[in-house]
Amino acid sequence: MTSERRGLAPRKQPRQVRAELTRQRILDAAARVFAEYGYAAGTTNRIAERAGVSIGSLYQYYPNKDAILVELLTRHLDAGMAATPPDQDDQLSAPLEGIMRFHVRRAIDNHRDDPQLLRVMMEQGPRTPAILERVAHSELERIAYARELLSSHPEVRVTDTDTAARLLVSTIEMVVHKMMATFDQTDTTRLENELVAMLTHYLTSGPAPAPEHPDAATAPVSAPAPTPAPDSDTRV
Repeated sequence: MTSERRGLAPRKQPRQVRAELTRQRILDAAARVFAEYGYAAGTTNRIAERAGVSIGSLYQYYPNKDAILVELLTRHLDAGMAATPPDQDDQLSAPLEGIMRFHVRRAIDNHRDDPQLLRVMMEQGPRTPAILERVAHSELERIAYARELLSSHPEVRVTDTDTAARLLVSTIEMVVHKMMATFDQTDTTRLENELVAMLTHYLTSGPAPAPEHPDAATAPVSAPAPTPAPDSDTRV
């Protein structure tokens, strides 16, 4: 393990209920401190004071505030990955608008933390190799799921489902994060409705596939009409 990874990893993994409760208090206090003071002013002394523990106790669990923020960011990512989508086969018979609403609402629910804390985690948090790998893995899983859905759902009219799947995943994540983390008074109901309408219209507004004649493959080809014989009285 490199020195950077050691500096961002928790020092103590709780094995008893009391220790786990202490760690949870530290994380909850850190979330409030970062949200209130920002990352630069969110010192370990303030976190320890808010958690009701000594600074020495805090350092038994985390070597610095970077490690605490990494832990908060990891919990945020895990919460997003834990909400598994409905069964793919069930979604094929569901209206596409309802499917989009499910995924948009799930993203909004995972961003309901304090907007300032979201900004700190996403814009100021350390980017360890483990976190970057976790983010990339999550994104690839969601893209593969979206690609399969768009390739099979009867309402979808886009032809390039690979690009559409990437647009779908990126748009939901980036728009929801930007709206929830930047605007303190975001109307989540309106955000959900507008984003669902936009995505549904994009996926369904293309030309409908041309119906295929059931007997097209076996229908006989009609012979061309015969050319009429020239009139016997025609003069050359």
